[in-house]
Amino acid sequence: METQPIQVQPAVTKKIASKALIASLIGSSIEWFDYFLYGTVASLVFTTLFFPNHDPVVGLLLSYVSFALPFFIRPLGGIIFSHIGDRVGRKTTLVMTLSLMGGATVLIGCLPDYDAIGVWAPILLITLRCIQGLGIGGEWGGALLLAVEYSNKNSRGFFGSIPQIGVTIGMLLGTLSITILTTVLSDAQFMSWGWRIPFILSALLVFLGLWIRKGLDETPAFKEAKESGNVAKVPIIETVRYHWRAVLIAVGAKVVETGPFYIFGTFIIAYATEYQGYERTVALNAVTISVLVATVMIPLMGKLSDKVGRKPLYIGGTVAILLYAFPYFYLVSLQSDFSLIIATVIGLGILWAPVTAVLGTMFTEIFTTNVRYTGVTLGYQLGAALAGGTAPLIATALLSAYSNSWIPVALYIVATSVISLIAIYFAKDKSNEELD
Repeated sequence: METQPIQVQPAVTKKIASKALIASLIGSSIEWFDYFLYGTVASLVFTTLFFPNHDPVVGLLLSYVSFALPFFIRPLGGIIFSHIGDRVGRKTTLVMTLSLMGGATVLIGCLPDYDAIGVWAPILLITLRCIQGLGIGGEWGGALLLAVEYSNKNSRGFFGSIPQIGVTIGMLLGTLSITILTTVLSDAQFMSWGWRIPFILSALLVFLGLWIRKGLDETPAFKEAKESGNVAKVPIIETVRYHWRAVLIAVGAKVVETGPFYIFGTFIIAYATEYQGYERTVALNAVTISVLVATVMIPLMGKLSDKVGRKPLYIGGTVAILLYAFPYFYLVSLQSDFSLIIATVIGLGILWAPVTAVLGTMFTEIFTTNVRYTGVTLGYQLGAALAGGTAPLIATALLSAYSNSWIPVALYIVATSVISLIAIYFAKDKSNEELD
């Protein structure tokens, strides 16, 4: 993508900063492609092949459990790799997380199903999914710091939004690959072997990402901290002891960014097809179009935050999501292909964009360099564990408990918004201040 003119620290050339930005984007995109690919396939394939059950709702719940479980592993991965990131360096950590994530993804594509090896199929699937969780737990914070620590206060919002585009690009690649396969293959072919193709071919993307990241140096902020001896001996202890308020703010702020995202982008595929009667391709296309819109909106919102501040954009996006919860499900319930696409574009493509665009940068600004990797990762991953992978599971359980009514699911979106508004109330906007 064509980047806008950027301002960087005097010691960092625009070429180096742009390279770091591209490395952050590509690595993040690959990681999230691997992760979201599973989320898309979970409701379409794994319900049948790895979690067979006579009750389709139970099968769907089991597949979503396998989707949700790694979100509770992610904080562990975050603690492990953020310790390395704050002690050894951002670059070393990012190579490790990408290798771990990529290897697990390829192996998922090679797994035999339940009919072939019985109960070992779901056990191995969940194990590999947890390995994915370990990798992604340390990836996001490193990719974010790689971008932000090469920027200055005038470009920090834009730089910090670029790794977030990796989330939407990864989701786009995952959804698009499944859309293409379900279009050109019969249902039998797709269920038999077609779904495995994107998992296995992701190995090519991983090698590309590793090659780019190995050519980078450490960030200026980390090098300065290491040269001055300002490196935490045990980052997690110092984070919890001296930055616990910032961690709690980050956890609460993350809730509205992640819960509604998985409702708009993952749960909607199963809900639209199995509860509202939409064609699978229509649901996938709605998400694909929405992610394209979000990919354009996120850097624009990041750039805007450099002018108006992080906090106003975050609050505006959160309030908008809160107000949109009920209209969203009403539009979906109209059972019109156009209304489904419009509903998803508004929620995922437009309203979610300002929240996710400023979230990472806002996190980096409330932690000091010596514990920044640990602080942003801990807050992000704990928030994701509370409201991320559990969102499709909670939504499906609510539908089952309340006779397929979408009202409780809309109230769940409202609840995530309220929690995050309370958290952000206690955060100070440091958009115009230097890091540390």
